[in-house]
Amino acid sequence: MSLFAEPFQVDEAKAHGLTPQKCVSKHISCSTTTPTYSTTVPRRSGNYKPSIWDYDFVQSLVSDYKVETNATRVEKLKEDVKHLLKETDSSLAQMELIDNLHRLGVRWLFETDIKQALYTISLDNTNIEMKEDLHAVSTRFRLLRQHGHKVSAGETTLDEARAFTSRHLMDIKENIDPILHKKVEHALDMPLHWRLEKLEARWYMDIYMREEGMNSSLLELAMLHFNIVQTTFQTNLKSLSRWWKDLGLGEQLSFARDRLVDCFFWAAAMTSEPQFGRCQEAVAKVVQLTTTIDDIYDVYGTVDELELFTNAVDRWDLEAMEQLPEYMKTCFLALYNSINEIGYEILKEEGRNVIPYLRNAWKKMCKAYLVEAKWYSSGYTPTLEEYLQTSWISVGSLPMQTYVFALLGQNLAPESSDFAEKISDILPLAGMMVRFPDDLGTSTDELKRGDVPKSIQCYMHEAGVTEDVARDHIMGLFRETWKKLNEYLVESSLPHAFIDHAMNLGRVSYCTYKHGDGFSDGFGDPGSQEKKMYMSLFVEALQVDEAKGISFYVDGGSA
Repeated sequence: MSLFAEPFQVDEAKAHGLTPQKCVSKHISCSTTTPTYSTTVPRRSGNYKPSIWDYDFVQSLVSDYKVETNATRVEKLKEDVKHLLKETDSSLAQMELIDNLHRLGVRWLFETDIKQALYTISLDNTNIEMKEDLHAVSTRFRLLRQHGHKVSAGETTLDEARAFTSRHLMDIKENIDPILHKKVEHALDMPLHWRLEKLEARWYMDIYMREEGMNSSLLELAMLHFNIVQTTFQTNLKSLSRWWKDLGLGEQLSFARDRLVDCFFWAAAMTSEPQFGRCQEAVAKVVQLTTTIDDIYDVYGTVDELELFTNAVDRWDLEAMEQLPEYMKTCFLALYNSINEIGYEILKEEGRNVIPYLRNAWKKMCKAYLVEAKWYSSGYTPTLEEYLQTSWISVGSLPMQTYVFALLGQNLAPESSDFAEKISDILPLAGMMVRFPDDLGTSTDELKRGDVPKSIQCYMHEAGVTEDVARDHIMGLFRETWKKLNEYLVESSLPHAFIDHAMNLGRVSYCTYKHGDGFSDGFGDPGSQEKKMYMSLFVEALQVDEAKGISFYVDGGSA
């Protein structure tokens, strides 16, 4: 069965039980209901702090930037850059321009032009400059691989190069000019391939404007495009904030994490461009609902209650809800309505019934949650392999990816009959990309509050090693998973967009958890670092000096 159901007309919705009335039956606004919890059952607590984002503040978000007013200017700048890309007189200069388009966050505006340019470069194996200049060779290798061209180096060679360059950059970074020092520290902090596009763009604009040979048209375009994206982010965030307040789960289930802005950050990281606004909203809803349900399984629910909830999700039936405790009824109905509404909108607009696939993702995830809850209850420590077979699902990436595939499926128009099978190979890899940084950043804190052993502890128990050795091993597995996804870019017939989304999950996970020391993380316990990052993406616009026609950067934080 393919990932998406066979298209059928909206007129058939009633026959399939997918009318709007069916989707939102028993629709609720939970905020008016008094929560009812059992006082006789001991409950754990994650001691999560309230959200740092006030509802009124989110609703007040507004940008001075007017998309319509600047539309003509944006189109003019795009033509200037296209001309520059075509007229550049050397392969190296052309590649450096493409690299800047990537790092400034505007590559999506020039997809066709970049594809054509790199195809020509890939065929040119006689260029002396490209063979003898190490900078040219490495830039060519990175860009061609990033765009799915086969360029062989040997992965062991790349590992050795990473170790060699890191060591020497550490040695020289204190004796170089300030701008180069910033670039070196940035490179040592995180590989470029692991960085989130919009955060990298925000940081790189400040560097690029100080570079010798900076192109003012390109910089201005990058800043204007950033502001366009930001206005979309603000609109979607305000809509999401209203949805979450109306749903009332944040107040009802006070033991769970209320992290709507953080959830939107994950959604925006997966699909950041303005045309994917609907997808961003839907995925953000999925991430917040996943977070709430995860806390029910990890923190609050008893095994008996969790079995009832898992059964209700598996049946996807409102009648199954009646046997649940009151706090679970609220959560199940919120999940049921939200998922059916998202599915109905796709059916209404595109004639595709994706609800069975969305529902199936939640079934699998809740069953994985239940397995881990039983492990914790019985005191069982699984092997690392056994843990990973379950935890790539329980980390919550499966619903996110399913929704992205469902919402973007028609645009990507997969033609292969075995599309679903090919996608199924990527799903576990993307799950691991979230799982490994999550465990590295939070496992000690999660064990302290009461949770199943994570990958680090499973490996320590299985191999009889210290925590430091286990952490190195798990980080090594994270790097190996990156390599496997990189192989998909050049070996798989899947649209690159699907592979990009899987990689983006790894990027946002590493960005979120990389500052965690095992005792805290940027999602469960966000602080000043996360607030600065979100402000720079969602609140603080970049300014343009219209009188001089030159852009300048307003510092709002960096990756």
